[in-house]
Amino acid sequence: MFWIELAPRMLVTAFFLVGAPAVAYRAGVLLGGLVAILPISAWPVYVFLALEHDADFLAASALASRVANAVTGLFALVYILIAQVRGPVVSLAAALGFWFLAIFTVRSFHWTLAGALALNAAAYLIALPAARRFRSAQFRPPARRWHDPLLRACLVAALVATVVGISARVGPTLTGMLAVFPIVLTSLILIFHPRIGGPPTAAILANTLPGLVGFAFAVLGLHLAAVPFGEAAALVLALAVSVGWNLTLWANRHRGW
Repeated sequence: MFWIELAPRMLVTAFFLVGAPAVAYRAGVLLGGLVAILPISAWPVYVFLALEHDADFLAASALASRVANAVTGLFALVYILIAQVRGPVVSLAAALGFWFLAIFTVRSFHWTLAGALALNAAAYLIALPAARRFRSAQFRPPARRWHDPLLRACLVAALVATVVGISARVGPTLTGMLAVFPIVLTSLILIFHPRIGGPPTAAILANTLPGLVGFAFAVLGLHLAAVPFGEAAALVLALAVSVGWNLTLWANRHRGW
C-alpha cells in the first residue's frame, strides 16, 4: 500500500522536473539557470508532505530547508570552482561530498529563525561575489539524448520516495533538509558537463545563485505562514515568492548581479 500511494506522487513530481532543464539547451546560461532553480522539485515534495503531516511539521521542515538552502549555495560554489579545472566525476563528487558533510554538521545544531537567516546571509555573501565572474560562457547547445528526461525523472522520483517515505521516522528537521537536496543542479551537471564542458556548466550554476536567494525567502514564507494560515495558503505563497523573484531577476537581467 505504501508504494501504491507513493508511485503517483513520484510520477507527478517527475513530470514537473523533466521539462525544466530542457530550457537550458536553447535559452543560454542566464535563463537556463533561472528556470533550473524554480521550485520544481522541492515544491511538489512539500505538497505531498502537507498531505501527510500537520502545519507544525511543515513549518519546522521549512525552517530546516532554509538552513539547507545555505548549504546548497555553497555546494554550487564548490562545483563552479572545481569544474573550471576538473572533469564531471571529480567536480560533482566534491560538491556532493561537501553538501552531505555540511548537512551532517548543521543538522546537529538547534536552529532558530534568526540563526537560519544569518547562515543564509553569510553563505550568499560568500557565494554570490565569488561566482559572479563565472556567469558568462559561450557554448553550442548539444543534441538532446532520449535518456536525459529519463535520468531527471528517476532522480526526482528517488528524492520524493526518500523524503516522503522517511519523513515520519526522521522528523521535520532532516525531512526539510532532504526536501531541498540539489537534485535539479545535480541533473544539470550530469547532463551538461560531459557534453559542453565544465566552465559552461559552471556558468549555468552560477546563474542559479541569485535564484537560490529567492528560494530562501520562499521557504521563509512557508515557515511563517504554515501555522497561522494553513498548509495550502503557505504553499501558494512560497511558490508565488519563488516565481516572482525569478521573474524580477529576468526583468533586470541587463543590470547584472
